[in-house]
Amino acid sequence: MTSLNTAVLIAVAAAVTVLLRFLPFMIFSGNRKVPDYVVYLGDVLPYAIMGMLIIYCLKDVTFTAAAGWLPALICVAVTAGLHVLKRNTLLSILGGTLLYMVLVQMVF
Repeated sequence: MTSLNTAVLIAVAAAVTVLLRFLPFMIFSGNRKVPDYVVYLGDVLPYAIMGMLIIYCLKDVTFTAAAGWLPALICVAVTAGLHVLKRNTLLSILGGTLLYMVLVQMVF
């Protein structure tokens, strides 16, 4: 792939990303009412994403040794605790992920 191809690819990816980020604000700007299904999705999607992340993160856990399951169990509990206490999805995911990396790299 040439440098020009790479630059065009990056530019197209950036343009699509920007468009997708700004599109909801362009559609629902002003005095226009947000549809009920969009409000519903905004309420339920964070929990659906959390559930999907839990399943994805725990799919390869092995129970043959404590190092295979204990860090995951600790971090799931910390993530859930953070979410119950702070009600902030980003903080919960970030806290659990950082703790998991520390446990796996330095403790287990």
